[in-house]
Amino acid sequence: MDTIAETNGQTIRPFAVFEWLIAFRYMWPNRKQIFTSVITIISFIGIVIGVWALIVVMSVMNGFRAELLSRILGMNGHIIMQPVDGDFADYAALIPRLDKVEGVKFVLPVVEGQVLAQAEGGSGGTGAYVRGLREQDIRKLTMIADNIKQGSLKNFDKGEAVAIGSGLAEKLALGVGDAISLVSPDGDATPFGISPRLKTYKIGAIYEVGMSDYDAGIVFMPLREAQLFFNQEGRVQSLEVFVTDPDNVDKMLNRLEAAAGRETYMLDWRQRNQSFFSTLQVERNVMFIILSLIVLVAALNIISGLVMLVKDKGHDIAVLRTMGARRSAVMRIFMIAGASIGIGGTFFGLLLGIITCLNLDHIQAFISWISGIDVFNKEIYFLSSLPSKMDSGQALMVVLMALALSFLATLAPAWYASRLDPVQALRYE
Repeated sequence: MDTIAETNGQTIRPFAVFEWLIAFRYMWPNRKQIFTSVITIISFIGIVIGVWALIVVMSVMNGFRAELLSRILGMNGHIIMQPVDGDFADYAALIPRLDKVEGVKFVLPVVEGQVLAQAEGGSGGTGAYVRGLREQDIRKLTMIADNIKQGSLKNFDKGEAVAIGSGLAEKLALGVGDAISLVSPDGDATPFGISPRLKTYKIGAIYEVGMSDYDAGIVFMPLREAQLFFNQEGRVQSLEVFVTDPDNVDKMLNRLEAAAGRETYMLDWRQRNQSFFSTLQVERNVMFIILSLIVLVAALNIISGLVMLVKDKGHDIAVLRTMGARRSAVMRIFMIAGASIGIGGTFFGLLLGIITCLNLDHIQAFISWISGIDVFNKEIYFLSSLPSKMDSGQALMVVLMALALSFLATLAPAWYASRLDPVQALRYE
């Protein structure tokens, strides 16, 4: 049986102690094999960097998706219902019927529109988006209600105060109690055409959800005031439905239309953000493929290092063969030598990846402090901080891929070593 060797009457089983000792001795750098040792070190570092980069990048991409998804779904309805035959004038009677549909958490009546926002008396301004909601409804949006930085939502419905994001407040240099002027292009009809509508509101609250587009661009206004401002008295433009299971919104569409008792146009969150999340998925897949090439190159270096090691150890291989070592034992020695590089590099890279993901905010702050540059500008990257979410399944996939490539890289050099002819190797000794 080829898997068991007989030496001096003793049975030597595969992966015996002597095979491990010889393999590790060959991998230990020495002055005679300095070039081989350098290639070995480069291979080890390459696998470490590849696994490290893969885990960190995949975790950041997962974090981006999770953070954006939670914030988008926390701010907007999972299903948007809009009437086909005009506005919802009967929304007060319609909402209780929709609330009774199984799987519905709550329904919000919304009036919204584009405006120009500017500080009272200021010459400049910025674009903003007004969302008219009732106080009871805005409190259901925990993304807003739990992130009020200044002021409060108390008596939101009773006054003419609005809630603005921290980014908009900073841009216009406004605070709680200050006045903000909103200009809508859809104003009053006059003999000379439609004149823009300008109205000033007091700032009652400033929120910060951590998404620059929301913090810098959305103004929450009492529903009654929004209806007056946008000429929608007694009506709403849409109903936003929040469900218990956003991943299965398809099952809710027919139920909601049946409960509404009228033809409606419905748009779910996946359709509204399809291109955005599809782009994130494509980027994640492309980054995985690109960074996997680092591990592949490191595995090819293992092949180069082992081939050179086999050349250097030709005499030793011949001696082992003449002492009774089988070809399979020689092959296992060089497989252990090569695989140890991959195993060590993979798990060291995994350790670095975990440490980096757990301390990403501190690393980001340190790099910004050293370089003097904001490496994660929230105005560009949509979020106020760099997110990270490790996926154990993805980390396991990266580890298995690196180990598999490292193992496959050892096969050809190890097989070549096992086929060396002892007579030819010792002829000129």
